[in-house]
Amino acid sequence: MAKITLSELRHSYLPNPKGAEDYALKMIDLDWEDGGAYALLGPSGCGKSTLLNIISGLLHPSEGRILFDGRDVTDLPPDQRNIAQVFQFPVIYDTMTVRDNLAFPLRNRGVDEGRVAQRVAEIAAMLEVEEMLDTRAAHLSPDNKQKISMGRGLVRDDVNVVMFDEPLTVIDPHLKWKLRSKLKELHQRVRATMIYVTHDQTEALTFADQVVVMQEGEIVQIGTPVELFERPQHTFVGHFIGSPGMNVLPAVEQGGAVLFEGHKLALEGKLSGQGGDLRVGIRPEYVSLADTGLPATVRKVSDVGRHAVVEAMVGDTPVKAITSGALPPQGEAVHLAFRPDQTRAYRDGWIATEVDT
Repeated sequence: MAKITLSELRHSYLPNPKGAEDYALKMIDLDWEDGGAYALLGPSGCGKSTLLNIISGLLHPSEGRILFDGRDVTDLPPDQRNIAQVFQFPVIYDTMTVRDNLAFPLRNRGVDEGRVAQRVAEIAAMLEVEEMLDTRAAHLSPDNKQKISMGRGLVRDDVNVVMFDEPLTVIDPHLKWKLRSKLKELHQRVRATMIYVTHDQTEALTFADQVVVMQEGEIVQIGTPVELFERPQHTFVGHFIGSPGMNVLPAVEQGGAVLFEGHKLALEGKLSGQGGDLRVGIRPEYVSLADTGLPATVRKVSDVGRHAVVEAMVGDTPVKAITSGALPPQGEAVHLAFRPDQTRAYRDGWIATEVDT
């Protein structure tokens, strides 16, 4: 396995890019440590697949370098990068048995048959497909086909990195959690460097130790699932991660204080910076119905089982709160309390509160 370094990487699909808007990938500097589990998370069109194709060698970057364990591989073709890739749609041979599908990457490299049999048995046991080894792949269910596709990526023990490109997109929702759990288990057992590309926050947060969140070709935050949830560095991260996402509320600055709909808010720390589009971010989990606070009117209540989401209007702005207590009826006057240590300001999207450490 390998440590992967992306150094001053940029890419444009235009022959003569002039400004930042011409780049599908803006300046990226990133290190992925050997043996880690990582995710690239973001909406369609944010640059995830472009970055994956650059790492795999299918695309040459306009600028910058890619290094594996310090070795520059920027100009190497895919077959010389020692990468295994698992795609959205299972890449297996339907006419072959499961055993032969798993063995194919090793036989293709001239590995001794004794070693092939050993590795196939090991991977089949990890995937819990031993009983299917002599079954033709054409007869497998979609989730088992994707299992075998994953196994083909893991069967080689000489790869630098295993990359997963939206591997659960075509899997039925009730089976996704099984494959997510299996993939996490496989990583813990083989300790291969794995990069998982997805637009699904649940997949990213349950698989990865570190998540790279992308928007419009730019990395807006890198962190653990807890860090991304607890302290989003950008309003996009707060909005994209969480269900429902973070409340992002219009605000004004007045004498060093931050006001929302005319009400002064207590923030997690000192307001930093000047000018720009000022917003306040707070997750619905940290907004509560209270006896005192911001006066509001209930617009909608959604009971989602373990808790309810109350949407209330503070002036002209909707604010979501998560509650498990008694639910107010639509139209009722309530008060909303914001937890100060989870209330933060953002300027032009980026966090603008400083916390003493």
